[in-house]
Formats: sequence, structure tokens, C-alpha cells
Amino acid sequence: KLYIKMSAEEVANAFVQHYYTTLDSNPQALGSLYQPTSVLTFEGNKLEGPENIVNKITSIGKFAHDIPQLSKDVQMSVSNNAMLIFVTGKLKLDENPPLLFAETFQLVATGPGAYYVNNQLFRLIYG
Repeated sequence: KLYIKMSAEEVANAFVQHYYTTLDSNPQALGSLYQPTSVLTFEGNKLEGPENIVNKITSIGKFAHDIPQLSKDVQMSVSNNAMLIFVTGKLKLDENPPLLFAETFQLVATGPGAYYVNNQLFRLIYG
């Protein structure tokens, strides 16, 4: 099998595109990105495991993100098997005006080119 190693930036770009496209179109499908030990802190509320995380996300409403305008930064984490991705941008919930948000993901590799979300932090930015 041919295996091409992707840079952290390439992984982050692919992940952000996939995550926010799926969140906007079919949020129930996000469950496969999480493990039972995955944790999301959403506006200060901590949720653990794919079912709890997806239930929270889907309970909020219909998301729409301006994906090309999202900014992202990426760093390798404690090992070459983990990375941090910090995303900022605008989102719309249902028919409300756009809101600014900041979100951080820690991705952990399960194999070549395969990652899951181990940690996720989300905050709306007011003011």
C-alpha cells in the first residue's frame, strides 16, 4: 500500500473541512470522530463519549459556518500521534445573526492518517 505522510497543516485543513461540513449538513454523523473517552466542554458544560457529545451538538439547532473564512492554527501535542487545532470564525444558528466562536480540538492518531477527537473546547465570543 502506498502511504503518504501528511503534514500537521494538511491534517488540520482536511479535519476542519470535514468536521464543519458534516456539522452543518449531517451532525449525527460526527459520532464516528469520537471515542468513549472523548470529552467536549461546550460553553463550560463537560460531556463525555460520542453519544453525549452528538446529542448536545444536535440539540443546539441548525449550524451554518463560513468554512473558507475560518482561521486555524495547529501544533503537534505531547507526541507525534497528537495535535492541537484552534479554530475561530463565524457561525449561524438557525436564522439568528452570525456569532463569533473559538474552538480547540486535540486529535489523536489511531493509525496512519486516522484520527479521533480526544478533547474539544467550544466558546462563543461575546462583546
